[in-house]
Amino acid sequence: MFRSIAHRLVLVWGWRRCLVAFAAGAASALAMAPIHFLPILFLTFPVLVFLIDGSVAPGRRGLRHLRPAAAIGWWFGFGYFLAGLYWIGDAFLAEGNAALLPLMPLAVIALPAGLALFPMLGVLAARMIWPDGPTRILALALGLGSSEWLRGHIFTGFPWNLFGQAVTFTDVTAQAAAVAGVYGLTFAVIAVCAAPALMGDEDRGQILLRRFLLTLAVLAVGADVSFGLYRLSHAAPTGKSTIENIRVRIVQPNIDQSQKWSPEFRQGTLDKLIALSDSRTDPETLGAVSFRQIIWPETALPFFLTEEPEALGRIAELLQPGTVLVTGAPRIDRSEDGRHFYNSVYLIDDRGNILDAYDKIHLVPFGEYLPLESLAKRLGLSDLFKGIGGFSAGPTRNLIAPPGLPSFVAVICYEAIFSGEVLDASMSKRPDYLLNVTNDGWFGNTAGPYQHLDQVRLRAIEEGLPVLRAANTGISAIIDAYGRIVAQIPTGTEGVLDGLVPSEHPDSPFTRRPLAFQLSFVAFSIILLVLGRRKRMKGS
Repeated sequence: MFRSIAHRLVLVWGWRRCLVAFAAGAASALAMAPIHFLPILFLTFPVLVFLIDGSVAPGRRGLRHLRPAAAIGWWFGFGYFLAGLYWIGDAFLAEGNAALLPLMPLAVIALPAGLALFPMLGVLAARMIWPDGPTRILALALGLGSSEWLRGHIFTGFPWNLFGQAVTFTDVTAQAAAVAGVYGLTFAVIAVCAAPALMGDEDRGQILLRRFLLTLAVLAVGADVSFGLYRLSHAAPTGKSTIENIRVRIVQPNIDQSQKWSPEFRQGTLDKLIALSDSRTDPETLGAVSFRQIIWPETALPFFLTEEPEALGRIAELLQPGTVLVTGAPRIDRSEDGRHFYNSVYLIDDRGNILDAYDKIHLVPFGEYLPLESLAKRLGLSDLFKGIGGFSAGPTRNLIAPPGLPSFVAVICYEAIFSGEVLDASMSKRPDYLLNVTNDGWFGNTAGPYQHLDQVRLRAIEEGLPVLRAANTGISAIIDAYGRIVAQIPTGTEGVLDGLVPSEHPDSPFTRRPLAFQLSFVAFSIILLVLGRRKRMKGS
């Protein structure tokens, strides 16, 4: 039966082939949050293999004969990104700004169409080295895995929903990120999930190699689960390893995005944040006095804090001696070359003094800044993009060390999706934890906030550091260094999350050699591809 399906998929042609590729890509998005149905990839990647098999004409060369493979890769990617990133359209409705509505199709359709160029390049690369034997699944992993790495780095990068992120469906399977990182996992996930395609092969000339690769795929799954179980068995139970007496309160105000930046709601926003920060949630909690640190989300204050002494005064009244507030807020810097605006995190003490700050480095294109803004002005497109951009990037990532409290590195919203970039090598020491402030209110109760949370969990595992996460509308969470969620506030909910800072920092090989697994996988795959080709040539 499996061979019959494989044979039909190999022979499918024309628009039907594009439709099958699109459907396979769209179905692959089910492996991501909030569905987390990883087994779907064991069906969709073999379909991709069979479609590429059908695009290969033996003995024929030239760019013209690469077009079928290019179409397969693009339609697969378009389906994947359209299904996985549909929620981006909500951002154009969040503030009720009619001027942004013309850009909605650009995000919902054009963005997935543009991102689909990366799987297209990946499939093309695989097609150019495509063998007619079992090792072709490694060719797919090399080509598509490399294009996923490229997607995460070129043009500032957009590594959202990398295929390796599918392992976050359980805490156990996600632990491999401590060794491989999300890009290494992407190579492995593609190869392992494409392996069932080998059961549809009819050629018995390389049966031993086929059995070897199938066995290797099964062993890889077993190794992932075994490593995860072993690693978690040596970890303290979730929430039990903490820094004593360092109680924190994370505030999730759940302020509607359409009201957030309205001048008439400014005072109400501050009132709500202070009221939640000082709320009594149980008989043992006396309000703000019970905590050493209070955390508000990204741009929690919709004004320039340095120009609002009254707001700083109210914050000072809220905080008890020795307590600090960490909050997101825009920052303005007036200099000789003009005004510059930053998306920042502030550290404020009980006297209302700003002790430290961090300016966001990795900005969101078409959200916080407009790429090629000068070109848009010359082409007369400024009005179309009116209201987009305005922020400048900060100079560097810095360690923030509140007096007498654990140190942290702030990671603002979008920055959390970049593997290997949440820490700076120039830092004098590692932080005690990562602080992730975000405003996922742009995306409502869609898949977006859940996918973002999964990426934050992977950063915790990769770096071996716990994460405190404050989100405007959710999902706020305390995450330990194994990526396990200690506590959380659901999306679309107003409330506070009280807890202690997780203290356990497990060994993470990824922090020492982030490229080791990726390079090893690539080298191993190339060796098998070469050996498989030589064996094929000898047998012919």
